[in-house]
Amino acid sequence: MSYRRFRVMADSTPTLKQRLSGRSLYLVGMMGSGKTSTGRPLAKRLGYGFVDADAVIEQSAGCSIPEIFERDCEAGFRQIESQVLNAISQRHSLVVATGGGVVTQPENWGLLHSGIVIWLDVVPDQLLQRLQADSTVRPLLQTDDPETALNVLLNERRPLYSEADLTVVINDETPEAVADGILQLLPSLLKDPTQRRTD
Repeated sequence: MSYRRFRVMADSTPTLKQRLSGRSLYLVGMMGSGKTSTGRPLAKRLGYGFVDADAVIEQSAGCSIPEIFERDCEAGFRQIESQVLNAISQRHSLVVATGGGVVTQPENWGLLHSGIVIWLDVVPDQLLQRLQADSTVRPLLQTDDPETALNVLLNERRPLYSEADLTVVINDETPEAVADGILQLLPSLLKDPTQRRTD
């Protein structure tokens, strides 16, 4: 009898997706931190949709991000980025891979905090290795000394990234392993709706 009662209790426990109640997950972090490669398996495991914000920006602008920087400078790009983030935030049940600099615009934080913000914090040496092996053009690293430029950006943005709801420190883990780690950590951020106050 006690076993049967236990089974009923276990079956009525809300799943992680139910406990999220449609709140989207916003992945933030430096370029090369694996927001897109982690976001896809994370969304699949949750049964969520996946959105790459940079891809949406390119689609809406009709050109690549380097071309937007060349045409409108960084300020113009950030304006488009905020508009796209606002549109994305109107939807729910998404895992969103944001651009590395989305945290630099104060108005974006209200949108990000409509969901759960997760910082993918890759150790600097690993981050540099990833970027050196990546052929993607990064407008903010197009200098004679990309390593110094990267460190300057990281130092500027680290205090902003630390405003995230959850920080995941990454060394050489695979995107799938990072996604699994996030799923293990998420419940600690969520209140269990089955627990009622007794006071």
